[in-house]
Amino acid sequence: MPYVPLTWLAEHVEVPAGTTAEQLAADLVRVGLEEEGIVPPTVTGPLVVGKVLSVSKEEQKNGKTINYCRVDVGELNDAPGEGKEPADVPSRGIICGAHNFKAGDHVVVALPGAVLPGPFPIASRKTYGHISDGMICSARELGLGEDHSGIIVLEQMLGAEAVPAPGTDALELLGLGAEVLEINVTPDRGYCFSMRGVAREYAHSTGATFTDPGLPENLPTQPPAATDDGFAVEVEDPAPVDGPGSDRFVTRIVRGIDPTALTPRWMVERLTQAGMRPISLAVDVTNYVMLDLGQPLHAYDLGTLAAPIVVRRARAGEKLTTLDDVERRLDPEDLLITDSSDGARAGRILGLAGVMGGAETEVSDATTDVLIEAAHFDPVSVARTARRHKLPSEAAKRFERGVDTRLQAVAAQRVVDLLVEHGGGTADPAVSDLDETTAPAPILFDPSQAGRLVGVDYPREQVLDTLRQIGCTVVPAADAETTVAGDGADDAAPGVLVTPPTWRPDLVGPAHLVEEVARLAGYDEIPSVLPPAPAGHGLTVAQRQRRDVARALAEHGLTQVLSYPFVGDDVHDRMGLPADDARRTALRLVNPIADDAPALRTSLLATLLETARRNVSRGTAELGLFEIGLVTRPAGLRAGTAPGVDRRPTEDELAVLRAAVPAQPRRVAGVLAGQQVPDGVWGPGRRSDWADALEASRIVASTVGVELAVRADDHAPWHPGRCAELTVGGAVVGHAGELHPKVCEAFELPSRTVAFELDLDAILAASPAEPVQVNPVSTFPLAKEDVALVVDDSVPAADVLAAVVEGAGELAEDVRLFDVFTGEQLGAGKKSLAFALRLRAADRTLTAEETAGVRNRIVKVAGKRVGAVLRG
Repeated sequence: MPYVPLTWLAEHVEVPAGTTAEQLAADLVRVGLEEEGIVPPTVTGPLVVGKVLSVSKEEQKNGKTINYCRVDVGELNDAPGEGKEPADVPSRGIICGAHNFKAGDHVVVALPGAVLPGPFPIASRKTYGHISDGMICSARELGLGEDHSGIIVLEQMLGAEAVPAPGTDALELLGLGAEVLEINVTPDRGYCFSMRGVAREYAHSTGATFTDPGLPENLPTQPPAATDDGFAVEVEDPAPVDGPGSDRFVTRIVRGIDPTALTPRWMVERLTQAGMRPISLAVDVTNYVMLDLGQPLHAYDLGTLAAPIVVRRARAGEKLTTLDDVERRLDPEDLLITDSSDGARAGRILGLAGVMGGAETEVSDATTDVLIEAAHFDPVSVARTARRHKLPSEAAKRFERGVDTRLQAVAAQRVVDLLVEHGGGTADPAVSDLDETTAPAPILFDPSQAGRLVGVDYPREQVLDTLRQIGCTVVPAADAETTVAGDGADDAAPGVLVTPPTWRPDLVGPAHLVEEVARLAGYDEIPSVLPPAPAGHGLTVAQRQRRDVARALAEHGLTQVLSYPFVGDDVHDRMGLPADDARRTALRLVNPIADDAPALRTSLLATLLETARRNVSRGTAELGLFEIGLVTRPAGLRAGTAPGVDRRPTEDELAVLRAAVPAQPRRVAGVLAGQQVPDGVWGPGRRSDWADALEASRIVASTVGVELAVRADDHAPWHPGRCAELTVGGAVVGHAGELHPKVCEAFELPSRTVAFELDLDAILAASPAEPVQVNPVSTFPLAKEDVALVVDDSVPAADVLAAVVEGAGELAEDVRLFDVFTGEQLGAGKKSLAFALRLRAADRTLTAEETAGVRNRIVKVAGKRVGAVLRG
C-alpha cells in the first residue's frame, strides 16, 4: 500500500507545521483512507555532521590502504579513541576505506548506538590496529541510493555555504528521521496511489488549499501538441479483452542526457521514504512522477528502438525476458508493447504493457537519448497479465485500478522537465500523442436520492457542492422538468447531469455519487439504527436442538472448536480408510485457498483430528474437543449448466441445478485424549477410553430425546476391536470408540485417543415431535438392587442392558452396568455383567417382596432374550 511522506504531501496541499504521521492518519481516515501502519525512520540513533580534521593513509599487509581519520563531531567528541592529533584537539578516531574525501571536508558520521538499514548496528570496535569509534557513511549505507563508490561530502551535496556545524543532527538534514504513513487504499480509489490523490483527499478532510499538479496549467512548461514527426505509435487489438488495449499513448524524447548525472538528493530521499529503491536518474525520474501523479511511465534507450511502436496481443509461443531477468512464456491475452527492429513491424517485444518492461531496451549506464512512454492501458488486461505472471508491479497496481486518461501528456512533460534540469538533456520537439479516449458518461442524478439511501437529510446544495469538490461537473438536466425520483420518494426533485472527473472511473451510477456524499459529509453523521425484529419469529426447532447439543457437550467438559472444511489429498490415507470407502470421494475446489488442502471434507473427524494434533503439539496434555459442522458428500453428483438471467428458470432447469449441489449433512464429532480424571490426593487418575466417547455420543442423543442402540463394529479410523456402531431405529447414525494406533501415530496424537462422530441431522429427525412430558418427582424412598448375569462372550452388553431394563419395568429409575468379569469359574466363553438398579415407585414405598420380584423378572426376561443366567 502507498507510503505518504509529509514533506512530499505538503507540496500539493497546505499541511500545518508540526503535523505528525499519526495526525495525518486521523485526518485521512475521515474520508475513508485507513491507516495501514506508521513506518518508523530507516536510520535510528546518533547520526551527525562531522568535520574531517586529518586523514592518515596506512597500507595493510593484504595490500589494502585504509584511512585513519580524526573527525570533529562537536559536543559528541567525548568518547575515547586512539589519536595522532594532539590531545587538546577534541575528536573521534574512525577507520574508513573510501578515498573520495580529504581533511577539511564535512561528512556524515554514524556514532556507536546508531542502526543503519539492514539492520546494521554501529559500535566502537578495534580494527587495523586502531579503535574505530563510529563510521563515516556513504549514500548506500544510509539507504539514500546505490552509490557506494565514496563517502557523502556535504560540501558537494549542499554547497559550502549551507553545511552546518559539526555535531548537527544529520537525520533531519537528510530527511532520514521522519515517520511515514502507510495507508490502505480500496480497489475503487486507485487515484490515491499517488501524492496527487492523497493530497486531494486531505483537502476534502481538512479544507486545506489543494493545488492539482495534474493540470497542465500548473506546470512550469505546458505540454506541447503532437507533431507529425513524433515517434510513430500504433494500436493493433482486433480481439480486446474488455476494452481497447490502449486508448492513449504519449511519447516524448530527451537527447543528450549526461549518463553520469546523479539523481538529486531530494528525489532519492522521497523515493526511499516511499519504499522504492533509487536506480538511475532516468528510472528514478519516471518512478518519482508515477508516485507523484499516479501515471506509470517507462523510459527506453532511444538508440535501441525502431519505429513504429505497436501495442498488440501476444502470439502463440512468444517469450519475453523482463527487467527482473526472468524469461516468461506469453499468453495470447497478454498485451504487449513492441517495436519494428530489423524491418519487421511489431516483431520485437519491448515489454508487458502496464506491467513490466523487457531487458533488451532498458536504460543503461551509457544511455544518452531517452524515449519516454506515458500510456493508458485496459485495466482488465493489465490485471490478468499481472496475476498470470505473478508480477504485482507498481505500474500494474495503478493501471488495474484505473488511471486518469487526461494525465499522460502532463506526466510526460514532468519527466522531460526533470531530465533536462538534472541530466543536462534537451527536449526534442517531436511529440507523439495517440488519443482515442472517450469522456466519462454523464449521470442523471436526483440530489434527494442521497438522503433517501443514507438516511441523513442532506440539503440539495450540500450534495451538489460535494460532487463539485471531488471534481464532478454538475449542470441542470437538459429538460428542467426531468425528474429521477428514487423508490420511496415523496416529492420528485429536478435532476442534474453529473459528469465524473477523468481520475474517477469508479463513478458510473447514482449510487456511487451518493456514496461520495456520505463519505465526505462523514460516516459518523449516519445514525446507527437496528432494524426491529419481526414478531413471531425466532429459532427453529432444529436450531434450538443444535444449541442444546452444543451446550450439553460443553457442560460435559468438551471444548467447541471450528475448523476449516478443507482437507489435503493425504488425509484419507492417514485415517486408514479402505480404498473403496465412500468417504474417499471428495469434491475438489477449482481455486482452493491453500494448495495443500484442495478438497472439501467428507467427515468431520478429517479436520477435527488435525485440530487435536495442533493443540497436542502446543502442550495440551488433556484434550476434549467437539465440533458441529457440515460435510460434503458428492456421491451421485451430476454437473449442470447455469441458466441465463434473462428469465425465470424452468422447473427442469431448477432440478438440474439442485442435482448439481452435493449433499451436505450436518455432523457432530468429538476427540478425547489424555486423562479424563487427573491424578490427585484421591489417588491415580483415569485415562479417557472408549466408554467416554460412547458416553458423549449418548449425551448428544439423549439431549434431543433419542436413544442410541450400540453394537460392535469395524469402521475406520477406529480400532477394530474397540469401535461401537450407533443406530437409531435400525439406521446407522455414527460410530464411537478408540482410534486405531496407526491413526494416532499419523496425526501425532497420544496413544489410545478416543473419538466419536454422529449424523446430527439423522438424530434430530428421529427426535420426538411432541413436547416432553415431565414426570412428577416421587417423594418415596428408593430401593437399590444389584443383579449379576452370566452370558456368552459374544452377547453385546447393550442387549443384556436392554433385557434388564425391560424386566425392571416402570419401577426402574436408573440401570447402570458397573462390572464385567471373566474367569475360569464362569467357564470358557462366558462373562458376567453386573448391573446396579435404582428402583422407586411414584405412590408407595417398595417392599422387599416387590424388589425381589423385579429381580426375578429381570432374570426371566434376560434368560429368554439373551440366554442369561443368574450368577451364583
